[in-house]
Amino acid sequence: MNLYAENILDHFKNPRGVGEITEPSVEHEELNLSCGDKIKIQLIIEDDKIKEAVWDGTGCAISIGAMSILSEELEGKSVEEVNELSADDVIGMLGVPISNRRMKCALMCLHTLKNAMRKFKGEEERGWPATVSHD
Repeated sequence: MNLYAENILDHFKNPRGVGEITEPSVEHEELNLSCGDKIKIQLIIEDDKIKEAVWDGTGCAISIGAMSILSEELEGKSVEEVNELSADDVIGMLGVPISNRRMKCALMCLHTLKNAMRKFKGEEERGWPATVSHD
């Protein structure tokens, strides 16, 4: 097993950023109906920056590992920086090739985060794309 795969498993077994905020600026929950993974993210946003980011959820090693890895990157980022995060950024953070079959698991964290940011800005949330790619 390579170092990156071991990192994902470590984040799955010992997830970082798990918690609950009593009064978040925004929270959002997503469910991946194809496999049952569920993630809820809560953010405190002050002065256009993520002051605190926590999450909770259940799912496979890739979805939980990806959310844990992403959560470590959020605090201190501006709203603009968060909005600019892409699927390629998340795949890069994971550091391993992700099959098409597992892509939705890997990108669930980003989809949940992006919908939380849309909700924070008063915009309409988006559903899962019919296909998920990272080109």
